[in-house]
Amino acid sequence: MIDTIKTHLQDVEVYQASSLDEVEQFRIAYLGKKGHITQLFADFRNVPNEEKKEYGQLLNQLKTEAQTKVKELQTQLSGSQTPKGLLNDITRPGQPIALGARHPISIVRDKVIDVFSRIGYGLSSGPEVEDDWHNFSALNLPEHHPARDMQDTFFVQTNPDVMLRTHTSSVQVRHMEANRPPIRILSPGRVFRNEAISARSHCVFHQVEGLYIDKNVSFADLKQTLMYFTKAIFGTAEIRLRPSYFPFTEPSAEVDIYWGLETEADYRITKGTGWLEIMGCGMVDPQVLKNCNIDPEEYSGFAFGMGLERMAMLLYQIEDIRMFYENDVRFLKQFTSIS
Repeated sequence: MIDTIKTHLQDVEVYQASSLDEVEQFRIAYLGKKGHITQLFADFRNVPNEEKKEYGQLLNQLKTEAQTKVKELQTQLSGSQTPKGLLNDITRPGQPIALGARHPISIVRDKVIDVFSRIGYGLSSGPEVEDDWHNFSALNLPEHHPARDMQDTFFVQTNPDVMLRTHTSSVQVRHMEANRPPIRILSPGRVFRNEAISARSHCVFHQVEGLYIDKNVSFADLKQTLMYFTKAIFGTAEIRLRPSYFPFTEPSAEVDIYWGLETEADYRITKGTGWLEIMGCGMVDPQVLKNCNIDPEEYSGFAFGMGLERMAMLLYQIEDIRMFYENDVRFLKQFTSIS
């Protein structure tokens, strides 16, 4: 029986294979459940006691060498043979990788930033959790001012002077406090209002506000800036300015663009007038400049603000604002080609 093991050792040592299939057959013949080594272990009980030690040592050696031989041959042949099967066929076309889509709010925000960056506007950001001074008081909205009712606010329960910002005008206040004119900035970001969620309103939405402060800035400069913007975004410079009221600008105006009446949807969204409101604007109130330590006798400026959701709804004919926040992949996939 010992001679049988020695014969197997010699066979294992000199064995060579030309394919992985042959290696697998060799592995099964020696290391399989019904292979030579399994059978030799089963015959161990029939070995005379004086030969068991040598028999066991040789049998363990045979097992080790067989395992080593299998690994060596598999390594040699795995790199030299042509893989088989569909998954390893390098001539097959690759699997297409689906393109992701940018969110329509992000698309519109970047368009607005790009348009204003061409005329020198930089970006400024600020905290979403604000104090009363930057969100209200510095903007001509002191405590108990009735205009505060225009902006239903989320207050921090433990501190009534801390709140979620209701507009990105707070960023403009912070920027004016920290920088001297000339100032030309955009402040995009999320804002929060304690409003009921419906097809036309939401408690969280996005704004972009602009601010320009310098010497001899006039309302004519504001109008030309708005005409440039509407031409770049909507394809029309035909606008109208309707008198309005904002506590932090004087005079103030609502900006309408002529949307047209070419389709049924145009009649619906413009209520049959052809005109569509897109933003608010005005000359910065001198008191706001004083609050930010800027001399209103030397400097003047204008500000404007728009809702990104409203613009996206207009540009892409989206009728329900809630679609922006529902993470419906079917909705987002529509913007793959335009992102």
